[in-house]
Amino acid sequence: MSEKTAIVTAAGSGIGEACARRLAEAGYAPVLLSKSGRAVEVAEELGGDGFEGDLTEPDDLAALVDATRERYGRIDAVVNNTGHPATGDLLELSDEEWHDGLDLVLLNAVRMARLVTPVMQSQGGGAIVNISTFSAFEPSAEFPVSSVLRAGLGSFTKLYADRYAADDIRMNAVLPGFVDSYAVDEETRETIPMGRPGRTEEIADTVAYLCSPEASYVTGQNIRVDGGLTSSV
Repeated sequence: MSEKTAIVTAAGSGIGEACARRLAEAGYAPVLLSKSGRAVEVAEELGGDGFEGDLTEPDDLAALVDATRERYGRIDAVVNNTGHPATGDLLELSDEEWHDGLDLVLLNAVRMARLVTPVMQSQGGGAIVNISTFSAFEPSAEFPVSSVLRAGLGSFTKLYADRYAADDIRMNAVLPGFVDSYAVDEETRETIPMGRPGRTEEIADTVAYLCSPEASYVTGQNIRVDGGLTSSV
């Protein structure tokens, strides 16, 4: 019941899986969720608990948090990782696609915060990291839904961090650039000052830092991990 625990969503592959592995290395018992069920396999390998479920479904998130609390008695870290919302021309995207994106990109983090905040308050603190994107603050016409809604996620991150800082609950967001979990063409590669996509492990290292005691005075931040891709200061 005293083992530190980390919940990671969309943890069956890519950034989510890398975060789960890195946090397990840091001594967290991983509790993982994925729609595909692959998180169950990853959790078994890491000695944690895995669940098949949809992070856009409030009942699935509630079941995940309840199971973690019942098994471990605490929740020390949460990584809100998601999939990618619809892409397309700005005004050709349907209302349904925008609403689906809202559930996937923003409301998942809001709902998770509602569930875990009382647990973290009762135990004296915790850390939440939202996986966002470089286009949250430099909007990209290539990723309109993600650009718009993850800008909102950045604002939620700051508002939550301010509200619960006195409870020693920290929330930050990580804004990856292009990463190697997806194919990156040469034209895109040339736009990255470091000349390569990021490795999922590099994103996970940043997440693990933000969850750790070493980041105890870091909250409300939107941290770019993009190889220099974005240009705003």
